Amino acid sequence: MARGDDANGEQDPRAQREHETREVSTRPAFWTPPTVLPVPDPQDGYEFRWIRVAMRGEADNTNVSRKYREGWEPVKLEDHPELKLIPDIDSRFDGGAVIGGLMLCKNTTELMAQKRDYINKQSNLQMEAVDNNFLRENDARMPLLPPDRKTRVSFGDGS
Repeated sequence: MARGDDANGEQDPRAQREHETREVSTRPAFWTPPTVLPVPDPQDGYEFRWIRVAMRGEADNTNVSRKYREGWEPVKLEDHPELKLIPDIDSRFDGGAVIGGLMLCKNTTELMAQKRDYINKQSNLQMEAVDNNFLRENDARMPLLPPDRKTRVSFGDGS
């Protein structure tokens, strides 16, 4: 009698399937601690961020107002069941995803790209100003020469 055959010599279809499943060939998953701030499933055209709504038990209305003006919108728990959060009973943000003074918000990818471009432009302008000011003091030919930002380490007699 071959493996998977029953007493009558007929093939048992369940015996074959037991050995061909993925569960038999996969390794057991390892436990990992849950993250404090869960990550929502991605949505096309949106970026997510946890926004501070309170600090040390005190409401941070200034920060929340500023984020609203930047275009951030609160995320509703009912729209993201994968977060597995229990709503805060005393929350000012009814139905919002709030954990420990942080609220999950979303903003459009397009607007966030514009913000990153603006910040990069401001950083480059600041770096250019530092280069012009600092390097001009070291070399009178500045700002005609490109800035040299190499770090050199020397030991002993400088060799």
